[in-house]
Amino acid sequence: MDKKKVDIMKNGKGFIAALDQSGGSTPKALRGYGIGENQYNTEDKMFDLVHEMRTRIVSSPKFTSEHILAAILFEQTMDRKVKGMYTGDYLWEEKGILPILKVDKGLTDLENGVQVMKPITDLDSKLERAKERNIFGTKMRSVIKEANVEGIKKIVSQQFEYGKKIIDGGLVPILEPEVDINSKDKAESEKIMKKEILKHLDKLNEDQILMFKLSIPDEDNFYKEIIKHSNVMRVVALSGGYSRKEAVEKLSRNHGLIASFSRALLEGLDVSQNDGEFNEMLGNSIEKIYKASIT
Repeated sequence: MDKKKVDIMKNGKGFIAALDQSGGSTPKALRGYGIGENQYNTEDKMFDLVHEMRTRIVSSPKFTSEHILAAILFEQTMDRKVKGMYTGDYLWEEKGILPILKVDKGLTDLENGVQVMKPITDLDSKLERAKERNIFGTKMRSVIKEANVEGIKKIVSQQFEYGKKIIDGGLVPILEPEVDINSKDKAESEKIMKKEILKHLDKLNEDQILMFKLSIPDEDNFYKEIIKHSNVMRVVALSGGYSRKEAVEKLSRNHGLIASFSRALLEGLDVSQNDGEFNEMLGNSIEKIYKASIT
């Protein structure tokens, strides 16, 4: 593993930009950017438009390694180009920002209060392609809706199972067992999940290093044991539907937890903005998220 890249992720000051909206979440992201569903009539056109949005973001002079450690990409984004370079190469070679790939295939239906990931049947080939595209790590998401012990155990076990395969494949996995911020028993779910995560972490070999992407906890600094664990490179937080203002305020109270925001990062950006307006809005967002991430 590249020591320079590991040092950036492990010790760098900044946050991770989440630009990995998939087929299901892309229409909402485009609506937020001022592009309605009446402005495209095919999936190909939809993905062309969202790539234009992402290209505008990552090529902005405000999108730099001074504040941003890494960016999470959708698979199509990895295979597309920014200014004539594959997106991962552009991020690393032009910006000094680590590219990370979303590898999950979406969620199963709700069962035992959770939605586990659908089987990632092409993981091996996807990891090989990711390495060809100079990708540093991966991310995969599942969702916890209720404080159901059996369901949460299954979620955490599945995340670690795939995480170990990704480590063996030469990349750094980000495990994302998201606790729904609207869950009526969110705090209890977090307690069960943390207990299960620590159990699995303690069974890893010393060279099995991974990361986590978690919802901002109800109790400040609740994940400090995970953040400090010797097998954990970094713990990042998703905005999960909070406004940027609320997400930043909550994150700033959690020391050692850094942002990996999507909606909160894109909030306020619009296709109709000229480059000056766009860059100013993006720069203000980045600055606020950065400050909350270095507390």
